[in-house]
Amino acid sequence: MQNIQEATFGAGCFWCVEACFADLVGVHEVYPGYSGGHIKNPCYKEVCNGVTGHAEVIRVVYDANIITYEELLEVFWFVHDPTTLNRQGNDIGTQYRSVVFFHDEQQEKLANFYKDKLDQSGAWEKPIVTEISPLINFYRAEDYHHNYFATNPDQPYCAAVVRPKVEKFRKTFESKLKAMS
Repeated sequence: MQNIQEATFGAGCFWCVEACFADLVGVHEVYPGYSGGHIKNPCYKEVCNGVTGHAEVIRVVYDANIITYEELLEVFWFVHDPTTLNRQGNDIGTQYRSVVFFHDEQQEKLANFYKDKLDQSGAWEKPIVTEISPLINFYRAEDYHHNYFATNPDQPYCAAVVRPKVEKFRKTFESKLKAMS
């Protein structure tokens, strides 16, 4: 019997993060979207301008009997730099912030536990600045963002930024990936 759960993460551009999480065994769907802002139903242009307060995020729908929230957190911490405030590479602004939007108390506890554990481990030279906040809203991004890397692999941003991240992710998490066709 399936145990369907949801998780919401912001780790920079949602095209990069969606492409990684979608490859994981146990993940049924990944939706790019916007969370954490003060405008209802924002559009991509508004979020990119930084006026809505939203972060670009992904909503991960997964079977917790196959992949755990802890494993999703492991991927989250790996696929971006959680020490840069409001920035991932050349993507700058609050919409690119590192954030875990927790859905319940257990997710909040686990996110804080692993953030503290990683910070204390010295895995990064700088302190982790990841925001951990309750999920108060989620707005799905426009349809053309869904599976963006898979459908636009030769687009310049995808070729230069997304592809190297996805390749590094796939190499590191090879044992947790769906069969590639």
